[in-house]
Amino acid sequence: MSDELKSIQNYIHAIEKKLALGDATEHTHRSSLETMVESLAEGITATNEPKHIECGAPDFILRKGSVTVGYIEAKDTGKSLDEAEKTDQLKRYRDSLTNLILTDYLEFRWYVNGDCRLKARMGSPSKDSKIRRDKDGIQAVAELLTGFLSHKAEGVGTPRELAWRMARQAHLIRNLIINAFQNEPEGGSLHIQLAAFRDNLIPDLSVEYFADMYAQTIAYGLFAARCTSKTGLSFTRLDATQNLPRTNPFLRKLFQYIAGYDLDDRIAWLVDDLAQVLAQADMEAVLKDFGKHSGKEDPVVHFYETFLKEYDEKIREMRGVYYTPESVCKSSGRMGQFWDNS
Repeated sequence: MSDELKSIQNYIHAIEKKLALGDATEHTHRSSLETMVESLAEGITATNEPKHIECGAPDFILRKGSVTVGYIEAKDTGKSLDEAEKTDQLKRYRDSLTNLILTDYLEFRWYVNGDCRLKARMGSPSKDSKIRRDKDGIQAVAELLTGFLSHKAEGVGTPRELAWRMARQAHLIRNLIINAFQNEPEGGSLHIQLAAFRDNLIPDLSVEYFADMYAQTIAYGLFAARCTSKTGLSFTRLDATQNLPRTNPFLRKLFQYIAGYDLDDRIAWLVDDLAQVLAQADMEAVLKDFGKHSGKEDPVVHFYETFLKEYDEKIREMRGVYYTPESVCKSSGRMGQFWDNS
């Protein structure tokens, strides 16, 4: 028996032991799933962070070193995955996360770029708290998980494709910010930042509008920094704080304020994932001839318009001009004063 199959057999046995207690929930089997997944590939770490989950993150983030490999969303054993697929939560995850598994701990569904690539079931629960094993199903699950853990996202090479990928993740960042804001006390970091924006820029700024602006700033800032970065495939969010163009001091300060070293870790995991998408992008191909026929000299500004069209065309003109060089000159004074005094 291969090591992969032994790991899965040990995992099934662990689930049976917990089912026998009679009080198992979808949380009960998380440690068993974590152990099994980490044993299937060298160097893989599965992180299960309740604070992240509470704000809208998948149940597990899988990394190899600092690189995100994929995500797992787990439902209670016996819960219909067909119904789970229809939820807004799963739709957001499939739209935003390129390598995702949905599982009830026995059935596994693997999605790549939102499309279901494989399904496999290792067995079914019986009335005596045992798992009726499916030999072929166990082999299929092993192959599915091996493919999932070894999957590498394809780098994007066109402006529209990159804008679409960034927009989907920016949507999820926006939702994370709203959820994190609602789950933190009034003295929390996001409440403090919203108050600063209301005091210095937009007095009637709503939480939703704030989350939009926050997500757009992160996306625009990461892209602008990636355009000037020399780190290529090793580009990270922290590189972005150093690589943003000095010709846009407002953006540099704003990005460092909301997405720098002290970025809330409830949000940081997804911002780091977006930075990883940009690291893998073929920026030479993305920027080739970009903006030559638009009358705009700055390809970053031109790309931002493409991004906004994918993010939310309705706000393209209304909200999506905060961080272009022209509009920054009009807004930076009061916020600059805030930074000088903070």
